[in-house]
Parts: sequence; structure tokens; C-alpha cells
Amino acid sequence: MRGKHGFDPYLALIVAVAQQVIGRGASWGQRAEREALDPYGYALLLIGPLAVLLHRRFPLLTTAAALLASDLFLIGGYAYGPSFVSPGVLLVLLVLRGRRLMAWVMAAMSLLSILTYAWAVGKRDLFHSVWILTSVMLLMVVAELVKTVKERRAERERVEEEEARRQASEERLTMAQELHDVLAHNISLIHVQASTALHLIDDNPEQARTALATIKTASKEVLGELRSVLNVLREGAPRSPTAGLDRLDELIERSGLDVALKRVGSRPLPPQVERAAYRIVQESLTNAARHAPGARVSVRLEYGERELVVRVTDTGSGTPGALAESGSGNGIPGMRERASALGGTLVAGPSGAGFQVEARLPLPEERS
Repeated sequence: MRGKHGFDPYLALIVAVAQQVIGRGASWGQRAEREALDPYGYALLLIGPLAVLLHRRFPLLTTAAALLASDLFLIGGYAYGPSFVSPGVLLVLLVLRGRRLMAWVMAAMSLLSILTYAWAVGKRDLFHSVWILTSVMLLMVVAELVKTVKERRAERERVEEEEARRQASEERLTMAQELHDVLAHNISLIHVQASTALHLIDDNPEQARTALATIKTASKEVLGELRSVLNVLREGAPRSPTAGLDRLDELIERSGLDVALKRVGSRPLPPQVERAAYRIVQESLTNAARHAPGARVSVRLEYGERELVVRVTDTGSGTPGALAESGSGNGIPGMRERASALGGTLVAGPSGAGFQVEARLPLPEERS
């Protein structure tokens, strides 16, 4: 607000200088028929700039004062022209500052006073009246157009700001999903391997060493992925390459499960689809390691023309309902949210003695 108010003194100074310069020129040019400027005339010309200076605080009073000073200037017999500058500026300011009804009422009063004076001094020809009417209307129309442009620009900026906030919110949600998937998978893997190591450390130290090596790799991986996600929070930091299907072999190797991977077809995928498919497989392997340790798992990717089908099936742990009893986390709802965000579907449920997750993610048409 301080910056906006700071413009008023400069505008008042510009108006004051313009009226004085125009006043002297008009007075000299109309010296044969109008009165020369005297202290009273100069004083009337200073009321307008003062009204501009105080207009923001007293819009109605200052505009009325400027219009009255303009009328008195004409009645005093001074030259036409200089006294019209301040009322014109104030009428435009009324429109730009949102007081449109007041502006049009004041414009009508100004027009009426000018026409009344013109008729009183004998200028009753139609052309003169139409010229005055056209001038006032043109001033108001230009002011309205400028106000409309400013309003549209402000609305566009507001929409852009809301869109930026929405995108930031979506980015935060994506980051939360990434963090959940990274932590859930790797912490579950570390837990399973740590349990295996503790169980085998006395009887089978070689297998325990393998489990500990897997823990080391998983902990390094989770730190790397967390760094990749959190780097987005740093301004100007580039996002590291996100998880994609080209890293499935590495994911399967780290899982510690007996996994068979099969790809049917092949085609380029949008980054968001790659990330969602990778995370769905990752979460499915996490669930299998947590609820069906020792089970065999098959991962099948079908690249169709219109959709990517991701199917992860495990043979089960031999304990009926194991997943149903302990699967109260956010894994399956999170996978569904990922699929739904892309316009796809995800179905998860028992399959024979085991469990199956099937996601269908829509794909854009391939361009030839």
C-alpha cells in the first residue's frame, strides 16, 4: 500500500505543472476573448492538484472540489482548457479505484455544468454540445477499458497463483507417496533380512552374512532414494532420475525373494507411468516379503497399445489370511491412489493360496 500511495504526490505534481503550462499558453492564445490569469485564477488551478493528492482518502469530496474549481475558473472568464485537466484525472482515478458509479455520476454532473455554462454565454450550437459530450464519454470509456484490462490481468495472475499452489500441493503429495514407498519397502526388507540373520547367525553364518550384506545394500539404497526425493526441496536443485522399470532387476535382486520377471511386449512409457509401475511392483514385493516370506513371486508386465498391465502374484506363506490379518497399513490404498491418479485401476486380493495385485495403467497412443 505504501508504494501505491507514493505515486499520488508525483501525479499531483504532474497535474499541477500541466495545468500551469496549459493555463499560460491558453491564456495567451485566448487573450482577445478571455481574462488573463491572476492570483485568483492560479489559486483555482492549484485546487485540482491538491485534490489529486488527497483523492485516495477523500474520493467524493476531492472530486467535487475539483469540479467546483473548474466551474469557478470558467465563470471567472479565464481561458478554456487548463481547468479540465484535474477533473479528467480524478474521474479516471475513480474508475480505476473501483468507484465506477460515483465516477459516472460525477462525469454527468461535470457534463451538465459545462453545457450549462456554454449555453449561458451564448454557445448554443449543436456541434459544440456534441463535442463536449463526446469528449467526456470518450474519457470515461477509455478509463473503463483500462480498468477492465487491469481486472483481467489481476484475475489471470490470481489463477496462475492458484495453479502454482495446486501444483506445489500435488508435488508434496507425490513426495509423500515416494517417501512412503521407499521407506516401506526398504525398512521391511531390512527387517526381514535382520530376522533371518539373527535366526541363522549361530547355525549358518554364511547365510547370515548374505542377509547382512542385503541389509547393507538396502540401507544404502534407501539413503540414496531419500536424498533423491528430498533434493527437490532445495531451490534450484535438479531432481535425480526417478525410479523406473529399467531398475526392476535391481529391485528384485534386493528383495531376497524368489521372483520370476516376465515382460510381454515393449514400448516407451511416460515417466509418471514408469514411476507408478515401479512403485506398485516395489510395494507388492514388500507385502510378499512381509506377509509371505519364502513364497515364490511372479511379476508380469504386459505392454499393450492402450494400457500397461502390471501383475504381481505370490504363492502364499501357507498361513491362510496372513495378509488380511496384518495388512492394515497404507500399502494397497497407496497403490490404488497411484493408479487412480493416472486414470487406471488396481485390484488386490487373494489368488489361490497366495495374493495377487493387478494394475492397469492407461497409455497414450504411440506416434508413428
